[in-house]
Amino acid sequence: MAASVTRSRLALAISLLLATALAKGAEVPPPAYQLIALPAGVPSEVLYSVALQESGTRLRGQLVPWPWTLNVAGAGYRFATRDDACSALQVAIQTAGPKRVDAGLGQINIGWNGHRFDTPCDALDPYKNLAATAQILAEQKAQGGDWITAAGRYHRPAGGEAAAKYRRAFATHLSRVTGLTLLATNP
Repeated sequence: MAASVTRSRLALAISLLLATALAKGAEVPPPAYQLIALPAGVPSEVLYSVALQESGTRLRGQLVPWPWTLNVAGAGYRFATRDDACSALQVAIQTAGPKRVDAGLGQINIGWNGHRFDTPCDALDPYKNLAATAQILAEQKAQGGDWITAAGRYHRPAGGEAAAKYRRAFATHLSRVTGLTLLATNP
């Protein structure tokens, strides 16, 4: 009984989020983002905007997150399949070192956050990657500030110009998704 009540509440919450977004003329995050974000206490629009910022690629004229994306020592790579990305990920860890490799939709750094996965290639599972991304975002939000500030810390916990630049780019994606004009904060 409790599980059915929880599912009913989750379905109602998602329906309300969709209705609100549609009323604002916003872009509705795909269902996976909504299902993963809600239990983590992260707005699905925030989770989706981080994925757009981290792994976004143009597909049929639209910017979409790409699950089999790697960043190795500052160079981005996109793969057609998870198997291809996994093979490249294993090589990248050996050649560049885990702290110089980011993987998946949220570009999780393997050196700093690889402990969130059973194996490095699990970071290429879209659902596991989004769950880790949502968890990190929630941890950063718990330190204070708004979601734009939390996103900046998600990218670079130490702050500085890299975090500020990220906040500005993230705010642009979040504005597109929510249909609201948002400004990046200074912290």
